Amino acid sequence: MRRPHITRRVGYRRPASADFHAPTFMTITHRTAPKINRKNPRPKRSGKAGLPAGTLVHLGEQKIEHAVISLIEYGPDGLTETHFANLAACQACTPTGPKLWLNVHGLHEPEVMQEIGRRFNLHPLVLEDILNTDQRPKIDDYGDYLFLVARFFNYDAATLTATSEQVSFVIGANFVLTFQERPTGSFDPVREWLRQDKGRIRQLGVDYLAYALLDSLVDRYFVVLEQIGERSEELEEALIAKPDAALLSTLHQLKRETLTLRRAIWPLREVINTLLRNESRFFTAETQLYLRDIYDHTVHLIESLEAIRDLIAGMLDIYLSAISNRVNQEVRALTVVAVIFMPATLVSGIFGMNFHVMPLLDNPLGFLFAIGLMVGVAATLSAIFWRRRWLG
Repeated sequence: MRRPHITRRVGYRRPASADFHAPTFMTITHRTAPKINRKNPRPKRSGKAGLPAGTLVHLGEQKIEHAVISLIEYGPDGLTETHFANLAACQACTPTGPKLWLNVHGLHEPEVMQEIGRRFNLHPLVLEDILNTDQRPKIDDYGDYLFLVARFFNYDAATLTATSEQVSFVIGANFVLTFQERPTGSFDPVREWLRQDKGRIRQLGVDYLAYALLDSLVDRYFVVLEQIGERSEELEEALIAKPDAALLSTLHQLKRETLTLRRAIWPLREVINTLLRNESRFFTAETQLYLRDIYDHTVHLIESLEAIRDLIAGMLDIYLSAISNRVNQEVRALTVVAVIFMPATLVSGIFGMNFHVMPLLDNPLGFLFAIGLMVGVAATLSAIFWRRRWLG
């Protein structure tokens, strides 16, 4: 259950530079999204080979046709929401709100990122990391602002695939910038809080807004882990009932997805822990209480993830044990059949020896005696095996 919003009012601080009040952006170039057959391709770092640090080159998949920029100006007295579609609209906009939240969908246009960086005085390395969509969760302090990278996950139950997308944050004194590869709806609840003035989100500083955005991402991890956990339990029951090669393939797929989640959750815990350890001027003491709650959630996520990984490892052992047991049963069945017919082979071999003088060779009942001996020994062995339940 989410903790109630704090009731203490925190005064906002106005920016030292006018650039933060009047961000203008260059024209958004419309491009056609490339067709990529792979479901979740990795960015090719070879595209930046030989280029100097800070060069703005998009590394990753283009997931929307063109970049979409939205700006929310809010404060205790109200909220203004603006969507930029062209340069004229950007230039005509003069923000007057005390706090700004700028969100960008689409990271494939370096020129847009460059203009945003110029207006908010962002370091070139920050822009470079935003355009490189294969970043691991991390946090960097650039003095006037914090740069934070996290990952948003979505799980497809049909294909058993967990896809991730990079989400970048720039947290300043009176602004928050967020950069997403495509619209995912993960920040929609926060937008509704701002629009409907729920709790104290308008009265508090942008540090609380940053907390709310991070919390929405962490909550998404719980949804993905629940889906993977339910699928793992179903798979465990199926393996116990009847293990086969198709289930083994599914098991390996789940193992790969949990490994992908692990690579994102563990660094995210360190990011939150860094925010708690560092007495940052960007997060007040009240907001740090909520950051502790996020840290507790990440610890819970790690524990749940490790439990699922242990379950999957146990299912691998169950599968191998079941296959080994099945092979043992088949070998035992073949051995029983061979042992039952072995006396018949022995008797027929004895009576088939080329001696001129042998018992029962000249007896008219000799053949029936040999057949009866074979049947009698086979029946005796079958009864012994049946009583020991080797024939079941």
